[in-house]
Amino acid sequence: MKKLFTLSLAVLVSALFAATAFAADTIKVGVQAPTTGQYANEGQGIDNATRLMVEQYNAKGGLLGKKLEVFTCDDEGQAMKAAICAKELVNKGVIMVIGSYTSSAAEAAQKTYYRAGVLQTTDGTSDSLVKNGYWTFFRNSNPNSANAQFTAEYMVNVAKFKRIAIVSDYSSYAQGLADAVTKEIKAVNGNIVYEGKIKAGSQNFTPVLTKVKSLDPDVIYFSGYYADGGLLRAQQKQLGIDAAFIGGDANDNVDFRKLAGGAAEGAMIVNVPTPDMLPYDLAKNFLADYRAKFGKDIPSIWALLNADGLLAFLTAIEKTGTTDTKKLSEWLHSNELNGMSGKLKWDDKGERVGSAFMVYKITADGSYDVAYPKQ
Repeated sequence: MKKLFTLSLAVLVSALFAATAFAADTIKVGVQAPTTGQYANEGQGIDNATRLMVEQYNAKGGLLGKKLEVFTCDDEGQAMKAAICAKELVNKGVIMVIGSYTSSAAEAAQKTYYRAGVLQTTDGTSDSLVKNGYWTFFRNSNPNSANAQFTAEYMVNVAKFKRIAIVSDYSSYAQGLADAVTKEIKAVNGNIVYEGKIKAGSQNFTPVLTKVKSLDPDVIYFSGYYADGGLLRAQQKQLGIDAAFIGGDANDNVDFRKLAGGAAEGAMIVNVPTPDMLPYDLAKNFLADYRAKFGKDIPSIWALLNADGLLAFLTAIEKTGTTDTKKLSEWLHSNELNGMSGKLKWDDKGERVGSAFMVYKITADGSYDVAYPKQ
């Protein structure tokens, strides 16, 4: 009996040693993404981007002398399945997780990763994702409120507009964005000379623009949708209002240019960039590699932002020389690095500091030129 016990103990120790040795041979990366279901296109893009970056690192020898290994769990973008994925990936021994695509799925898995000390990065924009301040969590996109902060900073401190007119419509989206931009402009001591609304779809914005003209603004900010934004810009020019025009992200549509006609030239739009608009060599090279490997373009900026989160985690390992997630988190919270979507830096709650937003200026041929930030 004693002999049997001794043998069993030896087998157990051997098995544990083997498991430890195997774990030490690779650095395990988890992907939690909706690779099936209605968001499959996005989820597959996140998975593809992760696997491509891991392949590139492994081709260079991996990290710390170890290869990277990817494990993917399909959460279908649903909270219930996300919670299951989190447990599955933790059990596989991953030290970092890329995803998920939806805020609800990312949030449902968040606590499990925190308890296990597993780093997580996501493109989710819900403000609630940072409410717990988990040291394991890093948002690689920007929350909805960041749009307003970026816009105000650009208008007041970068473009130096002294007299700002803000026009919205009566929709909750447009009014909410206008209110947020107004608040942020005041926070940076900007000067708002007009706040007003148009009736969406009314076609004739002359009454509002006539009032705006009398106040002589040097910029008109419009927080509504492209169908009205294009006409608003055209009628602004018809009335001889020589002010810059900045549209919110809902103006980022080809029909804005069609409706504005020749007046579209010089109009500016604030939005997160589409992947092809990113001016950074890191992004251009990675997107070209993605296209070459998968025979198609990355599906959206969201997949690229998740890849940016992975890039940050891998850079932290390179810089610190460890896979201790606590030390990696501390490094990420105290350092800034160049990502594919711009500077990557996080505050103590895992909120991305700065912004991935850009200002695009419409050119004479209708294409976009990045007006800010210039690289």
